Amino acid sequence: MNMQHSMTHDDIARTRLEALRCEHRDLDEAIAALQGQQLTSSLALQRLKKQKLSLKDRIARLEDELTPDIIA
Repeated sequence: MNMQHSMTHDDIARTRLEALRCEHRDLDEAIAALQGQQLTSSLALQRLKKQKLSLKDRIARLEDELTPDIIA
């Protein structure tokens, strides 16, 4: 039996959103671990923070896409 399961655009976006949130949490933990070390590379820390901010922006865009516009 060849049963196809098609995901809607919203389903795909929600799945991607959850993956991005998980990645964002992982980066948060990595940044906290680096900040706890005495010999921390500021460049590495800056890169992680920039990557985390980029993820936050992507998450916000996906959330906006999934949230219906309410006309008042």
